[in-house]
Amino acid sequence: MLVDTHCHIYLEQFEDDLDEVLERASKAGVTKIIMPAINFDSLGKMERLSHPSISFYKMAGIHPTEINEGVQTTDEELTDYCSREDIRAVGETGLDYYWSDEYKKEQKESLIIHCTVAKSVGKPVILHNRDSTEDMLNIIEEEQDGNLEGIWHCFNGTVEEGRRAIDLGLLLGIGGVLTFKNAGVDKSVAELPLDKMILETDAPYLAPSPKRGKRNEPAFVKYTAEKLAKVMDKSLDEVASRTSKTALDLFAVD
Repeated sequence: MLVDTHCHIYLEQFEDDLDEVLERASKAGVTKIIMPAINFDSLGKMERLSHPSISFYKMAGIHPTEINEGVQTTDEELTDYCSREDIRAVGETGLDYYWSDEYKKEQKESLIIHCTVAKSVGKPVILHNRDSTEDMLNIIEEEQDGNLEGIWHCFNGTVEEGRRAIDLGLLLGIGGVLTFKNAGVDKSVAELPLDKMILETDAPYLAPSPKRGKRNEPAFVKYTAEKLAKVMDKSLDEVASRTSKTALDLFAVD
């Protein structure tokens, strides 16, 4: 069994062949897909998804690049969404300075709101981070009161940053970047505990090798699992089992 803990399967990139994509995921052993929101409009698109062998789970939140476009939320609005029984996590939220660093203040404010709501509803927060590691971890440190848990989505940090994130109560989302030859993520991951890692695709983005450059899809999580098994010197079955258990425990799903 494999769990794709971060997949935008509801986006338009999958409209033309969604059934085939999901069937390939099922054949690859993916039984659960957890979907981060980009904004609140994402939720309606998520609700249309179904497959006889795959369970789908939703998050609610505002992506940091949406903040750059003027999208806003409040504690009250986000709490209303995230209190729903069908919402399993808060996010994705976080910081993204890659596209623009003009909205740092607004992104930080949004991240704090998401952390506050995550603690209040008792659900994990899912963190996007691009060119913003120090600021992101500093905010998590400030917000951590013993009740905050979540995932550093698309982990690509150093060993020290990974250890700090784990000490702050975060799991590490391991995706396609692990398989990139010159990214160096494999060297960091090798020094970190497997039981603090979960698997993800971020589909349709960041396809792993040997599919790099193509549209990513949930079936490709198997390539990341295979690479992680090699890096950790474990069997594929053990990596699949342990990362899946960690994911199911975090998101409180069977």
